[in-house]
Amino acid sequence: MDINTSIRSCHLFAGVTDEDLKLLAGVSRLQDYSRGQVLFGQGDEAIGFYVVAAGKVKLYKLSPDGKERILHIVQPGGSFAEAAIFGDGRYPAFAEPLSKVQLVFFPKREFLNLLHSHSQIAINMIGGLSRFLRQFATQIEDLTFKDVPSRLARYLLDLGGDECDKVELPIAKSQLASNLGTVSETLSRTFRKLSDEAIIQVKGKQIEILDVDRLIDLSESFKEG
Repeated sequence: MDINTSIRSCHLFAGVTDEDLKLLAGVSRLQDYSRGQVLFGQGDEAIGFYVVAAGKVKLYKLSPDGKERILHIVQPGGSFAEAAIFGDGRYPAFAEPLSKVQLVFFPKREFLNLLHSHSQIAINMIGGLSRFLRQFATQIEDLTFKDVPSRLARYLLDLGGDECDKVELPIAKSQLASNLGTVSETLSRTFRKLSDEAIIQVKGKQIEILDVDRLIDLSESFKEG
């Protein structure tokens, strides 16, 4: 994928003009990374941010005992670490490709200089950051008010996007359990329950959604009493 197409597909830059697109492409560059290659660690100095052109990137933190807690899986068209170029200028988490990836990298200094001279790009970026904050607010709400089946249903629907008939889990089920705020045994029971109820069919990491309406209803349910 070329750099212009990658930038235009990113929610941060929705609606940019052709001239703005040229300016953005001028301060960025395409970079290729291999699976498992750590892009940056928590607390590292933020030297820029990224847009995913191809592949997937996981953002995660490590507990004091070294246990991984996944915060977000960034899909093509998504951006990450943009907030880190402001504030104290430190990355708040780790970033690691889940597969071979191609990323558009925006160096901090060059990008901030561009924002100073082109305010509309900055306005677009604020809108994108607001959407990202809403995603985290939703995640916190789910962990607080929804049970594991509801959280899993929402995850599968988000993963499927507009084509909700079949999805592939981008991470191991043990990692998914951590991401959903539960343990592997509970997640396995939940998968079996949804399979027994003919809502989904599980074949390894391949999940076929058999009844999307019931999955949506489940995703919108809350914990009882």
